[in-house]
Amino acid sequence: MAASQHAPTHEESGHERITGADAVVRSLEALGTEIVFGLPGGAVLPLYDALFRAEHLRHVLVRHEQGAGHAAEGYAVASGKVGVCIATSGPGATNLVTAIADAYLDSVPMVAITGQVGSSLLGTDAFQEADIRGITMPITKHNFMVTRAEDVPAAIAAAFHIASTGRPGPVLVDIPKDVQNAEIEFVWPPEVDLPGYKPNTKPHSRQIAQAAEMISQAQRPVLYIGGGVVKAGAANELAEFVDATGIPVATTLMALGAFPQSHPLYLGMPGMHGTVPAVGAFQEADLLIAIGTRFDDRVTGDTDSFAPYAKVIHADIDPAEIGKIRPVDVPIVGDAKRVLSALTDAFTSSGRAKPPQIGPWLERLTGLKERFPRGYDEHADGTLAPQYVLETLSKEAGPDAVYVSGVGQHQMWAAQFIDYEKPRHWINSGGAGTMGYAIPAAVGAKAALPDTEVWAIDGDGCFQMTNQEITTAALEGFPIKVALINNGNLGMVRQWQTLFYEGNYSHTKLGGEVYVPDFVKLSEALGAVSFRVTTKDEVLPAIQRAREINDRPVVIEFVVGEDAQVWPMIAAGSSNSDIQYARGMRPFFGEEESAAESPQSINDTLDALDAQEGN
Repeated sequence: MAASQHAPTHEESGHERITGADAVVRSLEALGTEIVFGLPGGAVLPLYDALFRAEHLRHVLVRHEQGAGHAAEGYAVASGKVGVCIATSGPGATNLVTAIADAYLDSVPMVAITGQVGSSLLGTDAFQEADIRGITMPITKHNFMVTRAEDVPAAIAAAFHIASTGRPGPVLVDIPKDVQNAEIEFVWPPEVDLPGYKPNTKPHSRQIAQAAEMISQAQRPVLYIGGGVVKAGAANELAEFVDATGIPVATTLMALGAFPQSHPLYLGMPGMHGTVPAVGAFQEADLLIAIGTRFDDRVTGDTDSFAPYAKVIHADIDPAEIGKIRPVDVPIVGDAKRVLSALTDAFTSSGRAKPPQIGPWLERLTGLKERFPRGYDEHADGTLAPQYVLETLSKEAGPDAVYVSGVGQHQMWAAQFIDYEKPRHWINSGGAGTMGYAIPAAVGAKAALPDTEVWAIDGDGCFQMTNQEITTAALEGFPIKVALINNGNLGMVRQWQTLFYEGNYSHTKLGGEVYVPDFVKLSEALGAVSFRVTTKDEVLPAIQRAREINDRPVVIEFVVGEDAQVWPMIAAGSSNSDIQYARGMRPFFGEEESAAESPQSINDTLDALDAQEGN
């Protein structure tokens, strides 16, 4: 049991009478927790009194409980450890719900500890009572209420174990106020018995052998890598498998950095705003090797036409994901690190399998990469291109910085125009798409990596949801840097209104002809250094100036045009074959040997695109 592997921080862990609240703190310390994010309230005051006495645990006071949850997420993703957040009962706990849902969909290891009204008041609609267990049941990996103070150590230990093993996820522990106040004899490590929870991490040798044989016979294989590879710490194992087989790699939004983007076999990100080479590889592949990914709709589009010629090997720690969206030819249940190691062994030390012969396939994909590189058009009206901002930031801050994104157009541009070479240097809200994620998550990332440069990339819509956490960053000593992309609109919604709603811009314009709010003044009021950039020539000097300031948060407002759009794009629910490289321009994908009623080969693809461009 993971809980018993951590030595207590106190010399005497037992034979001492302490409160249930003190037991929470002692348990967190014994589990190696260094920092928690939270906001006090009536039902959790005993715990905050215990935190006042804590010797080895830092508490970061946020300005909103949602910020505590996202900060815990950012900490967890950046560090690989369990993030911890604390809130009081009722509205304090419900303010955590968005962050808990976000952590659930992105498989982030997080423990949320909430205070609850006294046991005698449960079910009476007492002041600030809410059934937070019932509310969060669908969005937690597990949750429970501690009804006896004696059970606190075991509950906290179990929460950490569940959150961090198998498929990671959030666990909620609800503790009534009287349980926090009750006295117990603290004993560590506790006895933790979870008979129904035994995640399988070791892949079956027979499935590995079948997968290796299928890989050997493939002519057009592609690796479909998801965030599970990052969470398993399997980036090195992925690189070794690619070295052994020569198979090209596409990484999802949640897996950016799991494989170096500078590698010649890297294809880019698949899906709605993915690269043409990655999307084309999926549509023409005869084998998808999916590891640590769940075939979500943003990648597959229309599932009936997704990767139509491909057999599928699907490896995941969560057996419920295998075959849920796409039928699987070889299912493998196991930890991504162990799966990749076993597959590599099949092609190296064991000598049982031969690498696939895929020279023509690699030439085909190289042609797509050369013909469809990432790019953007300078704006004819002279307004600043947001893609240029992020491209410049990437070159200046480099791959050692951590980039934390909000949700929307700026998120996709950050995914497309920043070069990710290492895992855990890209942090974003993928599954839930939570606006307001970037600022508090960046605070958490900076708390985890105090010596690393952390950039929050946010939009004007997202920033207005959680900008109060700039104050947290300022007062708690987390000098994050913020690239605020201000187009005066809810940009991604506006893009969809442009493309699919005849330009009916219903309630997406956020600003007017003047700066409302004035983000520079607002950021300064919150405790940051802030300045505005409106021209291309100002971009690099502004980024350089921000990088020189390391004692306070910095917010750079980049004022960009409202009509900048994210390309490539696949309309929601459409076939991946209908990807548009730019508006109105579609490459064509298909199996080379298929019927010739539509362009199929790379040359046909390029000729067809040239013809479109000529029109």
